[in-house]
Amino acid sequence: MTITILDGGMSRELMRLNAPFRQPEWSALSLYEKPSAVQQVHENFIQSGAEIITTNSYAVVPFHIGDQRFIADGKMLADLAGRLAKQAVKNSQKDVKIAGSLPPLFGSYRPDLFQADKVKETAQPLIDGLAPYVDFWLCETQSAIIEPQSIKPLLPDNRPLWVSFTLTDDEPTPEPQLRSGESVKMAVEKMIELGVQAILFNCCQPEVITEALNITRQTLAAHQATHIQIGAYANAFAPQPKDATANDGLDEVRPDLDPQAYLTWAQKWVDCGATIIGGCCGIGLEHIQALSANLK
Repeated sequence: MTITILDGGMSRELMRLNAPFRQPEWSALSLYEKPSAVQQVHENFIQSGAEIITTNSYAVVPFHIGDQRFIADGKMLADLAGRLAKQAVKNSQKDVKIAGSLPPLFGSYRPDLFQADKVKETAQPLIDGLAPYVDFWLCETQSAIIEPQSIKPLLPDNRPLWVSFTLTDDEPTPEPQLRSGESVKMAVEKMIELGVQAILFNCCQPEVITEALNITRQTLAAHQATHIQIGAYANAFAPQPKDATANDGLDEVRPDLDPQAYLTWAQKWVDCGATIIGGCCGIGLEHIQALSANLK
């Protein structure tokens, strides 16, 4: 089994480089004020063993930069995020792929904020800006099935689509579920219909991901869709309550998720059939280095 290593979280690596970072712009602020730091973070992750880097477009949405700036700058910022990733890959002289990050359009962890009538006007500038640079699309931190279903028709060509869901992790549930309450099994079945090439779980605690991967593997097998890869990139936060949003502030990182502990979780995910492993918020260069050194 070949394991592919994703990168880790962008925000804390930007802070390590003393890049500008404040609310509500989040990681988009560095695109405005210090784009060189974004490129440097990409290069650092590649040097740490990442085989896929993700464009710094997660916060390029009205939720973070505001409606007016999004209308004026959204496509330009997405284009810049794509160019910075492309240059980092070129500088590395390695065969590294670029994932075009398509974030939750209306706020992380908040399926209740989804607006079907505004998907196109919010997603299209991101897609148009990123399209010249990315090898595939990564619809990430999705809290509900409807959002990737709504984005798929807007994608310009046949480049692969990967979808990554975030799971309820603030209270026990009878079975793993998206933050919308929808079951993992249903999400997997809908993604098979959508024709995705990978199903992942991210931006939730590692504890809830393992069983989600087992259900995903079983559901894919039952539907004879084992060509779809599965993967995981957890965060290092405490559980996120239902009314949380991604720009409340930087969460405390769990002290028990050092690189060795995170590697232990990653090895469990590989045992569940995961072939794509990386990190989300709070998972840094050292974690990706440990994954690369031990899983490749």
